[in-house]
Amino acid sequence: MGKTTLAKRLAEVFNYQILLEDAHENPFLDRFYQNRKQAALATQLFFLFQRTQKIGDLKQQDIFEPVRVSDFLIEKDPLFARINLDADEFQLYERVYQQLIIDAPTPDLVIYLQASPDRLLDRIERRGIASERQIEKGYLEQINEVYSEFFLYYDAAPLLIVNANEIDLSRGDRDFLQLVDYLLDIKSGRHYFNPTFFG
Repeated sequence: MGKTTLAKRLAEVFNYQILLEDAHENPFLDRFYQNRKQAALATQLFFLFQRTQKIGDLKQQDIFEPVRVSDFLIEKDPLFARINLDADEFQLYERVYQQLIIDAPTPDLVIYLQASPDRLLDRIERRGIASERQIEKGYLEQINEVYSEFFLYYDAAPLLIVNANEIDLSRGDRDFLQLVDYLLDIKSGRHYFNPTFFG
C-alpha cells in the first residue's frame, strides 16, 4: 500500500517518466478478492502478462530515454503466485513465467515499503475500495512474510527499506521530503529509512 502514490510523487518531483501496473485493468481482480482460490491463477497470469508487456515495450524504446520510476518489480511477481496458487497451478505459472520473463533493466534503486498487517488494514479501510475490504489479516501476514524473505536476500540493486508504519506518503510533504533527501545519497548496498529517528 502506497507504492503507486510514492512512484507518482517521485516521478513528479524529478520529472521522470513513470511505469505503472494498471491493477484496475485486471478483470479478475474483484473476483480474486471475493474468492482467492477460484480466481487466483487468472488474476496472477493477467498481471504477469501485463508487467512483462510493459517491460518489453520499455526495452523497445530508446536507451537514452529519461530515467523512469516504476511501481512494480517483476522479480517479486512469483511471491504472490506462491501464496495464492495450489501446487499444480504454481507449476503451470512457473512454466509461463520462465517463458515470458525477459531481461528487465536493473533498477538504480528499489524501495521496499514495510508496514504491519494492522497498519495495512487501516489503510485499506481508508481507501474505501469495497472489494479490497475483503482482504484478511492472515493474508497480509503471509505477504509480509514472503516479502521479508525475498528482500532479505535481494542484492540485484541498491535497496532502501522504509518503515512505513508511522508515515503516510500520500498526505503532506514532511515524510516524503525526508525520504527524498535520504535516497539521493544512496549509491549501493542496503539502507533503512525509519522516520521516527528523524526528529
